[in-house]
Amino acid sequence: MSKNLNISIVIPLFNEDESLSELEAWIRRIMNENNFTYEIIMVDDGSKDNSWNVIEQLQQQNSNIRGIRFKRNYGKSAALNTGFQAAIGDVVITMDADLQDSPDEIPELYQLIQKDNFDLISGWKKKRHDPLSKTIPTKLFNWATRRVSGINNLHDFNCGLKAYKKSVVKSIEVYGEMHRYIPVIAKAAGFNKIGEKIVQHQARKYGVTKFGGWSRFVNGLLDLMTIYFMSRFGKRPMHFFGLMGILVFFIGFIILFYFLIDKLFFDGFGAAQRPLFFFGLLTVVLGSQLFLAGFLGELITRNAPDRNHYLIEKEI
Repeated sequence: MSKNLNISIVIPLFNEDESLSELEAWIRRIMNENNFTYEIIMVDDGSKDNSWNVIEQLQQQNSNIRGIRFKRNYGKSAALNTGFQAAIGDVVITMDADLQDSPDEIPELYQLIQKDNFDLISGWKKKRHDPLSKTIPTKLFNWATRRVSGINNLHDFNCGLKAYKKSVVKSIEVYGEMHRYIPVIAKAAGFNKIGEKIVQHQARKYGVTKFGGWSRFVNGLLDLMTIYFMSRFGKRPMHFFGLMGILVFFIGFIILFYFLIDKLFFDGFGAAQRPLFFFGLLTVVLGSQLFLAGFLGELITRNAPDRNHYLIEKEI
């Protein structure tokens, strides 16, 4: 395959065998109409249905298709991260495999990256065809993410339809369930030209949604806290734990110093029977432990060598 492609389309999927043929035909038509050179990277996240067989059949018909199959289900973030590593196009576009994202949006997304020089464009499904159990948590999630991240111009952080400069996907790492926060991760990496495009959202045609509503929101908040902490202090844990440790230790030191002065100069007694004395001891110990945690964090890299190691069963 040529090393100079206009577009890489990364499609993470799990049990979507009914929609893949229709999606591939739709993408191929748009690519041919616009004379794009392209690749479609379908990452099968351990599907239990016939998805991989469909991918193999499609690849025989269209040499622009690349398939990656995980041995088991690792999650959408793992599939996206693996697809990002494999992509070679100048513009990388992600979309879901359930036909709710429209390939008709691809030409304009490509132009926004290449002509308008955006680092990342996130789709906004302004009019959604989802149940309230999914839309209400989504609105709360997006509101909380805007408040914490400071990316106030995005309405829909978790839209599967996004476009990136190749340099963005090669510079970020997505793991766990962090795919919801790719714009936040990209901003933390220094890619600040982030835009939004209203995209068409279509009702699911086949199968059922793979994601719950409220559990997604709760997990999303926990992940957002992780992203915020890692972006602020991931490279400098001493700035967080060390500062907290010094403050807590100082409070305990003042309390114990008070009891020492009271004993030496005012003949105080019974300090060991006063709750404040034990609180002072506790804060001194806790402050020391927090400071030590920050010091150890500086010594230990947060990037475990196998954090993004996924067992791939097949690749075509």
